[in-house]
Amino acid sequence: MRAPDPAAVRTAAWVARCVGRGENAPLHADDLAAIARFVQPRAVKAGAVLFHAGSRPEGVWIIRNGTVELTVGSGARRVAVALLHPGDVDGDIQLLLGMPPPYTARAVDDVDALYLDGSAFDGLLSAHPAIARRWLTSVAGRTSGSQNRILELLGANLTEQAARLLLAEAEPQTSTVHLPQQVLSAMLGVQRTSLNKVLRDLEREGVIELGYRAVRIRDADRLAKYAHRP
Repeated sequence: MRAPDPAAVRTAAWVARCVGRGENAPLHADDLAAIARFVQPRAVKAGAVLFHAGSRPEGVWIIRNGTVELTVGSGARRVAVALLHPGDVDGDIQLLLGMPPPYTARAVDDVDALYLDGSAFDGLLSAHPAIARRWLTSVAGRTSGSQNRILELLGANLTEQAARLLLAEAEPQTSTVHLPQQVLSAMLGVQRTSLNKVLRDLEREGVIELGYRAVRIRDADRLAKYAHRP
C-alpha cells in the first residue's frame, strides 16, 4: 500500500518539532498553581485520539504522564512523526495561528494530561500578562530552535545531516529516536534507500543500533563528531 505523501510528512514533522519538548515546556509548578482554575485534568485511555489531523484547533494539551503519538495517514499508511512525553505541550501554536493540526494525536498508553480549551487559553493569556509573555517566549523559542536545526542541515552531506537529526530527535533518557526511517528521510528530503545506507554504515561502526521504527544512539560522542559538533 502506498505510503503517505512525503510533503505531508515533512509538514507534520516540522510542526511537531515546534511543539514543546520537556525542557522547553512553558508551564512550571508555580505557573500551574496560578492557572489551576483554567485547566481541566484529562485521563485518556490507550489508543484514544486526542485530536484529528485537519480538525479545528480546540485547545492546548500538556502531557503529565504517558506517551502520545503524532501520526500522518491512517491504517496501514499511518506513520509517526513525533512522540509527546511528560512535560510536552501541543495545540498552543495551532490555536494562536488558527490553523488545523497536520497530524493526529493518539495515546500510546494511558495518558494523564492537563487541557486548556480555546476560550480558557485566551482568558489565561489575557488575565495573566506575565504568563502570556512566558508562554509566547516559549513558543518563539521552540519555533526558533526548530528553524536552527533545519538550518544546520543545509550544506551538510547526508552523514552529517543524519547525525545532526538523530542527536536533535533522540530522547535524553533512552538515547533513542522513535521515528521510522520513512519519516527521517522525509524530514531530510532524501530517498529512504540513501538514508538507510548511511544508517547501516553507522551501525556497522557501532555508533547506532537500528530497531523496529527506532534508532538507538550507542556512542553519542562519535555521532557528534560525524555531525561536526564539539
